[in-house]
Amino acid sequence: MNFSAGSLCAALVFALAYGAGGWLSASEAVERFWMRRRWISAAAGISVAYVFIDVLPELEFQRHALVQAANIEFLAEQRIYMLALLSFVVFYGLEHIVLVSRDRRRQLAGSGAIDTEYLLQLAGYAAYSALIGYLLIERAERGAFSLLVYAIAMAVHFLIVDHALEEEHGEAYGRRGRWILASSVLAGWLVGVLMPLSEAMVARLFAVLAGGVVITSLRAELPDEREGRFWPFSVGAIGFALLLLAA
Repeated sequence: MNFSAGSLCAALVFALAYGAGGWLSASEAVERFWMRRRWISAAAGISVAYVFIDVLPELEFQRHALVQAANIEFLAEQRIYMLALLSFVVFYGLEHIVLVSRDRRRQLAGSGAIDTEYLLQLAGYAAYSALIGYLLIERAERGAFSLLVYAIAMAVHFLIVDHALEEEHGEAYGRRGRWILASSVLAGWLVGVLMPLSEAMVARLFAVLAGGVVITSLRAELPDEREGRFWPFSVGAIGFALLLLAA
């Protein structure tokens, strides 16, 4: 068993980041907060800084661990990047399926029919959230500051993901979806406590996380058809990049 109070607190913060969405969405003041694009742009800057300053260098570090553990030399150097690319493509495919079926889902909204695309997307985000919860154990082993940085970046990330999913799916997500994702984070952390994996497997899981963070940052946090805000985005990116460099 690999328990630490710090990782448990971070897992609870992650779950609360999802769970608080229901309470926040009921507040008109909070809704006006989200309508101010600069706050979402600032959160986007934090996630993008985390990707470039922490995730990509970490991916190179994990590549060495995977190469040393590999018994097969074929594509040993590229294997971790292929996993990251595969994760990116899978998450992009899930988002694409949801977007292209948006009109049909709106027609089904009042019919009570099962929204297969939504369930597929929810399952993908549940697995993604569980993975982030699982990797809390590895971050906690690196020290309190590393865990704190990871917790801040992922908590902000979950808040924006939660908001984007509620915007896209409305009540269907609000009733049960966010609680499934909150539970997934805790389940992932518990698996990490009870079933620690080898260094090579952690490297593979981190590659999957890297691809997922990149695509979900682009999809859920960066401006799409809405107007972005350059200066809040820049402040969020530069400020969090400095924090990461200090770590």
